[in-house]
Amino acid sequence: MTEQGRKSGAVWGAVGWGVGVLVLLVALPLAASGRLPDRLATHWHAGSDRPDDSMPLWAAALFPALIWGVLAFVVMLALRRAGARRAGAGRGVPGWVAAGLGFGGVTLLGGQVSVVRANLDRADWHEAGSVTGWVVGTLVVAAAVGAAGLLAARRAPDEPRPAADGPTLDIPAGQRVVWLAHTSNSWLHALAALTGLVAITVVVSALAGLTGLPFLLAGAPFTLAAVLVLGCSSVHARVSEQGLDVAFGPFGWPTRHWAAEDVESARVENRTPAQAGGWGYRLSGLGTTVMLRGGECLVIHPAKGREFAVSVDDAERGAALLNSLSARHAR
Repeated sequence: MTEQGRKSGAVWGAVGWGVGVLVLLVALPLAASGRLPDRLATHWHAGSDRPDDSMPLWAAALFPALIWGVLAFVVMLALRRAGARRAGAGRGVPGWVAAGLGFGGVTLLGGQVSVVRANLDRADWHEAGSVTGWVVGTLVVAAAVGAAGLLAARRAPDEPRPAADGPTLDIPAGQRVVWLAHTSNSWLHALAALTGLVAITVVVSALAGLTGLPFLLAGAPFTLAAVLVLGCSSVHARVSEQGLDVAFGPFGWPTRHWAAEDVESARVENRTPAQAGGWGYRLSGLGTTVMLRGGECLVIHPAKGREFAVSVDDAERGAALLNSLSARHAR
């Protein structure tokens, strides 16, 4: 996938997160309207568990959504102005955007969950329960999500650097050459985002008390599915003096490593998803294939174990460099 495609995937991911949070902020109190009073407690005395202010149901639904809309609009304007300066940077969404949207979205969602849960099954807003524990928990989770977004953005790959021209490489003594490649699948990213939004919806509903299931049990299947799909939606490959490293997902984890001396041979082979058995991390008669797009794959034959293939661009140079390094270690 091209750099423009990776940037587009990151931008669409941010858009999906923004729309998902907006819908949940509005839908959550409306979905629970039959169990809520006409006015909802929305503010509590500092250091006290007693509410001191309220809003109508419609205002409690729209006010945080309005805050989120303004935040998203400001971020969009800032991105538009920074777009020209980042045109050649080879990056997707900037780190501050990922961190800000993650922290802000979780904070507002957690606040909305706290308000709905505190007012749930109360006859009057004056009887609303405490939100202190929920607010503290929300801020902790929001900080963790913001940090994760910043880390994921900082790990965005640079453009692959060609090791040399030609199918074989002659590496002069004392020189170090590194080959980098990256591939991602926008459809798998979209599926991970959709599954993640379902998981967030289920967890938020459980936290707000709208379901009888514990939130961990309710959201676990969808969360696990989203994490697994996201981990198989992008891959980073690196060939260096140490051998071949293949890292999965936006955080570059988990990873697989083969030392150069443990690789008997490397080659380029065209494979299709049908041959590999589907998309993602596949096990078949061909061995292990990380299939993110049909076509050129880097295939290694290790001294032990089955063959491993990964669909990346410029695989010919990666195979040539890996063969040269393997031969050097053999000598």
